[in-house]
Amino acid sequence: GVVSISIYEFLCLLSVPTAIAGIVKLIIYYARRTSKKEYSVRKGIQALLRSQMISEYNKWSERGYAPIYARESFENCWQQYHALGANGVMDDIHERFLLLPTKEKED
Repeated sequence: GVVSISIYEFLCLLSVPTAIAGIVKLIIYYARRTSKKEYSVRKGIQALLRSQMISEYNKWSERGYAPIYARESFENCWQQYHALGANGVMDDIHERFLLLPTKEKED
């Protein structure tokens, strides 16, 4: 007799469902891999910004003041640091930096 075959059965004969499952698995793998790399890059940039802010704070606190350009630079680093999901480690240094006068004391 005539063999009746559904589209699904035909696709199964060609292993299409298995291929689709493999493609989905591959997409998930690359998405996770990209996510891990993105996380690492974000954490690395945070570490660099934190280091820069600590360095700037130490430099200007030793001098006893922080000119406007230094304050603007520090604040830019601070905003980018927080945009990356900072955890508050730098809050104290940020507050102390902002308390520095903007002009050097005259003797």
